[in-house]
This record gives sequence, C-alpha cells and structure tokens, in this order.
Amino acid sequence: MQSTVPYSSINIPEVMNRNSAARDIVDGFATAWPTLTSAWQAIQAALTDARDLAADVARLSEELAVARLNRANALAAMRATLAADRDGEADPLSYVRDELHAPQNASPRRAGGSHG
Repeated sequence: MQSTVPYSSINIPEVMNRNSAARDIVDGFATAWPTLTSAWQAIQAALTDARDLAADVARLSEELAVARLNRANALAAMRATLAADRDGEADPLSYVRDELHAPQNASPRRAGGSHG
C-alpha cells in the first residue's frame, strides 16, 4: 500500500492505524457499557466502512499511477513516431508498435504468446 495518495496529503497507513486504535477503544467501551451495544455496533460499522474506503483509495491510487504511466509512455511513443516521420526514418510507426506490444500493454491473449 502506498504511504500517500498521489496529489493528496492523505497517509493511508496512518489512517488505518488510527482506525484500528478507534476500533480497540470502542471494543473497550462496549465491554464497559454493554447497555449501549447497538450504539457501539453502529460506531464499529462506521469504522469498518472507513477502513474499507481507505483500502479502496489506496487501490485506486495504485491503478491511477499505472494508468498515468501508461498514458505517458503512449504519448512518448506518439511523439517519437512523429519525430521519426519528420526525420525520414524508414519505419516511424515502430515506436508506437513497440509501445503497444510492451508487456504492460499486452492483452492477456498476447501476453501468453499465442498471437502477435
């Protein structure tokens, strides 16, 4: 899990640690005041939701970083293709083909090597 979400000041591990501590505190209160069981259960459910949301933020952040890198690589390949065409290279589209066939961009079918 990343320590922070790109372009954000959120520190996911710190959020998860505080959430865990809060859950422990609520467990202690629930033991001390069992007459408020439904209130403690509601708080625990909210804390569980917050924990799950933080995990989703971390996962989506990782996916966004991969998508941004793929976009940057594709843009670089396009620019290299245009420059190669401008310079009269024999196969300027090779830059785009190479990027499309890079392991991170290959479809599962192509990655398996059965086509391509």
